[in-house]
Amino acid sequence: MTDRRGWRSLGLRWLKFNAVGAMGVLVQLGALAILVSGFRLNYLVATAAAVETAVLHNFVWHERFTWKDRASISRMQVVWRLVRFHLSNGAISIAGNLALMRLLTGAWHVNYLEANVASIATLSLANFAVSHTFVFRSR
Repeated sequence: MTDRRGWRSLGLRWLKFNAVGAMGVLVQLGALAILVSGFRLNYLVATAAAVETAVLHNFVWHERFTWKDRASISRMQVVWRLVRFHLSNGAISIAGNLALMRLLTGAWHVNYLEANVASIATLSLANFAVSHTFVFRSR
């Protein structure tokens, strides 16, 4: 019974993670489109900035929604959690997005927005695992 409840809880958290992620995708794609089409930035520079925007957005929502039951108590705990989030999810997301964008858009000439969606989807499971076990771990 306990194992079933544990799996159900993990499944619900995965769904919440993906709901936040879906909003983050919109933030990231919007920022990417504005930076590339509006400001004419190089797609890799724009990708890094757009990912960072989404990382900050997602952190706030994960803290307040996805892992609400593991909420930080003090501001210092929030700061250290944000540092862990950037060292893990941020690093995975920025490095992974840049590598996949370079391959998909740079080498294979896939549209930068389509390539970005594929990059995000590819990295989501790693980001969830790291968030659950390292960033928002149980006390």
